[in-house]
Amino acid sequence: MKTIIRLILVLSVGGLAYFALQAKPQAPMSTSEKKPTPPQKKIVKTDAEWKEILTPEQYRIARQGGTERPDGEVYKQFKKQGSGTYYCAGCNAELFSSKVKFDSRCGWPSFYDPSKAKNVKSITDIDGRRVEVKCAVCDAHLGHVFTGEGFNTPTDKRYCINGTVLKFVPDKK
Repeated sequence: MKTIIRLILVLSVGGLAYFALQAKPQAPMSTSEKKPTPPQKKIVKTDAEWKEILTPEQYRIARQGGTERPDGEVYKQFKKQGSGTYYCAGCNAELFSSKVKFDSRCGWPSFYDPSKAKNVKSITDIDGRRVEVKCAVCDAHLGHVFTGEGFNTPTDKRYCINGTVLKFVPDKK
């Protein structure tokens, strides 16, 4: 009986440790008072170069197609931000304006249209069910775009974006 209890305790503690190690902290959405210098051309870097400029969480999302946890600190920060512009954390390309952000209650930053359409590209996922959103300048994974969900927006689209891969610059007052 004691052996079974010990085994259950070991498995329970081991399971908790496993899940604790899997939970990666979210890198905060960076905020700057200064507008970043936009890229002049397509950006191509090695993995080592990306790892030098991105946090581990930004790298996991932007370069490996990951997703941040819903309703995390980054999302709470996003909801509090006033007017401004959102840029790619990898290359400083302008992506979205706060004028088109809305609360979709999905747990991730939502926009209904890019502010610079040429900097945002959409690609149908391999399974054909979702449409991935990428930075057209550095090919960073940003999130997904959904249409026809019934949100009262001018485009009937929801760009569901990982806030960790965005830089926010507030409008000057």
